[in-house]
Amino acid sequence: MNSLISEVIRMAISAAIVIGFVGINALFLVWLERKVSARIQLRHGPLYVGWQGTFQTLADAVKLLGKELILPKQADKFLFIAAPLIVFTPALALFLVLPVGPGWIIQDLNIGILLVFALANISFIGIFIAGWSSNNKYGVLGSMRAVAQNISYEIPLLLSVMGVILLAGTFKMTELISFQQQQGWFIWKQPLAFLIFFCSALAEANRAPFDIPEAESELVAGFHTEYSGMRFAMFFLGEYTAIFVSSAIATTLFWGGWLGPAFLPPAAWFFVKTYAIILAVIWVRWTFPRLRSDQLMAFCWKILIPAALVNLLVTVFLATWRN
Repeated sequence: MNSLISEVIRMAISAAIVIGFVGINALFLVWLERKVSARIQLRHGPLYVGWQGTFQTLADAVKLLGKELILPKQADKFLFIAAPLIVFTPALALFLVLPVGPGWIIQDLNIGILLVFALANISFIGIFIAGWSSNNKYGVLGSMRAVAQNISYEIPLLLSVMGVILLAGTFKMTELISFQQQQGWFIWKQPLAFLIFFCSALAEANRAPFDIPEAESELVAGFHTEYSGMRFAMFFLGEYTAIFVSSAIATTLFWGGWLGPAFLPPAAWFFVKTYAIILAVIWVRWTFPRLRSDQLMAFCWKILIPAALVNLLVTVFLATWRN
């Protein structure tokens, strides 16, 4: 009984820490994206609200809290309200298996990487519900694009990870890092898999140049056209949380997780690598133009999936030959 109570307390504390971190991380990433995009476009970005505009995003969050929550007259009220939560909750739950450092993991499950993909596939259902329930033609078109995009890019994403799982022989997140500590980081053994994972993760998070479900120039804002206030903010909170989680998964699978020289603690290395990947995500968004729908699907089915299959076949052949 005492062990059960202590476990409940531990999970409650972990949940509070994760929720607090998710909020702070989203504020930081919005500020970072504004500053990085401004540098790329030779602008200044936020300057006046706090040092270098550090409090600008907080001011925007307060503004969103004060905005009216508009409910379209012809919308499906229950699904319209539930959609932002369906998008955000899976991204939050993925923190359950993130190995931040030795012993710094909420639940070190034997099927950790499988749980990641199982939860990640739920968010696009919320995006579809958001567009369909709002009774808006732009929202419906955006949600249909999201379904086609996420289902398609899930295939190369899974195939890119299969090579890593095959070499390590485990689905456990901490064991994947332990294997890299002994055998070397997977980025040197599976560089093509990392590039495929990176591109597919961008598409899964609806980030440019794969932001077809939003496509402001065509669909106003796509699936979240009718949303306002904090319901609107929940979609972006889920997006930035998904960016952090996918970057953290890439760090764990390919970049050795918390491994690094001893002058920094292991958890610090984990966050350094994760935010370095996030910087690359931001750089890609503000460098490359948005793809058309047909280009996006062709890139997945004609380039990423064949490349992922070739990488997996070569990995199987080399692993069999060495044994």
